[in-house]
Amino acid sequence: MKKDNVIIIAEAGVNHNGDYDRAVEMIHAAKAAGADYVKFQTAVPELVISSVAPKAEYQKETTGNDDSQLEMCRKIHLRLDDYRPLADICRTVGIGFMSTPFDLVSIDCLASLDMDYWKIPSGEITNLPYLRKIASKGGKVILSTGMSELPEIEAAIEILEKGGIARSNIALLHCNTQYPTPMRDVNLRAMDQLRGLNAGMVGYSDHTVGIEVPIAAVAMGAKIIEKHFTLDKNLPGPDHRASLDPAELSAMVKAIRNIENALGDGEKHVSESERPNIEVARKSIIAGRDIKAGELLSEENLTVKRPGNGISPMLWDSVIGTPAIRDFKADHLIEI
Repeated sequence: MKKDNVIIIAEAGVNHNGDYDRAVEMIHAAKAAGADYVKFQTAVPELVISSVAPKAEYQKETTGNDDSQLEMCRKIHLRLDDYRPLADICRTVGIGFMSTPFDLVSIDCLASLDMDYWKIPSGEITNLPYLRKIASKGGKVILSTGMSELPEIEAAIEILEKGGIARSNIALLHCNTQYPTPMRDVNLRAMDQLRGLNAGMVGYSDHTVGIEVPIAAVAMGAKIIEKHFTLDKNLPGPDHRASLDPAELSAMVKAIRNIENALGDGEKHVSESERPNIEVARKSIIAGRDIKAGELLSEENLTVKRPGNGISPMLWDSVIGTPAIRDFKADHLIEI
């Protein structure tokens, strides 16, 4: 990954459904798609969810209502001791490892795995003990901001800062925490307000269907893109239907790389690829008919045509009224 490239996080989340071998397969799929990081979700369900916590509506739609949110999450989370070998596999494969902790014990579990970033999910942005624990570990933080208002985001940043995380090391991801997110609620322009908080990078965590919104986010300046993916959208579980399959993930990565390349340096100049076409596409001052040496050049005997390797038509006024330096045949370039 080049220094200034958009950071692309392939969010495996819990789409392995608690199957370690599937998690390993997802690492390889993320690497093959060209993502910079594959990210999981680490949790001790009993420390995250009370026995009376209801499921979200989208969770009910995708997994039914026969079990509780806690029971559902018990089925789809890996064991804490699975994450070290997963991180080792990522290093071997050549893709960055990340995982989002959802409780204090999980933070301690991940602290020894040498991650480049701590990823704070939207749901923990108002969790003071959690934020303080993350800050105590140091390093860089990526903070998702779904379901939050600017004062809540600013408060979370201040807690992290007081705990020792430099503001410049706190990246903010605009996010809408609905699976899938309706297009009318995406609000990509909110990234501009996040930039106004003067933290680190600003990016976008996407939960829409398809790949066009994260691509648009990159065109609008997002420096980090996070997107859920799955090996099979038909697997049971809460997030598969709002995720990309490996082919779609690969297409998104390719499109993002194309767009960031297309954004360029912001300076208007002639590119090397188009320079040869100047002569072909621009025009020159041309003899409109046969002209004899000494004849005054005028609007009656001159015209403007391709190619563009002669006198520029921008010099038309300075050419008019001068004598022809030699005979010129019709349709030939004029010289002065």
